[in-house]
Amino acid sequence: MTALTKSYEVERQDGIIVDVPVLASATIYKGALVVDIGTGYASAGTDGSGYVFLGVAVESATGGDTDGTHTVRVNKTGMYKYTMAGGATQTNLGNRVYISDDNTVGSSSTNSVACGYIAKIVDSTYVKVRIDRDVA
Repeated sequence: MTALTKSYEVERQDGIIVDVPVLASATIYKGALVVDIGTGYASAGTDGSGYVFLGVAVESATGGDTDGTHTVRVNKTGMYKYTMAGGATQTNLGNRVYISDDNTVGSSSTNSVACGYIAKIVDSTYVKVRIDRDVA
């Protein structure tokens, strides 16, 4: 490609919700934290080495016969309520959290798959996580 020499009508998408191809072996439920496990395909959130946080599932999806047969729509922005591993206290407010599983976040994890910051303490079990800065 070369640099522009005239105006170009670039295609624009807000990027709030995007389709991501699903890993053949994956089952992703609506509301799940979604990751790429290093294959380029969506899978249910889990704490694994080299995994990348993709967003929050807008719908449920399962993989097909091969990787990418199906897609799942994921939210790339917003604030979502999840279980806080080990319980939540007011001192957790503003802390970065990491994926434990597709419905649980924690202050730390083995592989540190970051998924956002605690924006609100709901109660001693739940927090609201702002995902915008950690979503890929």
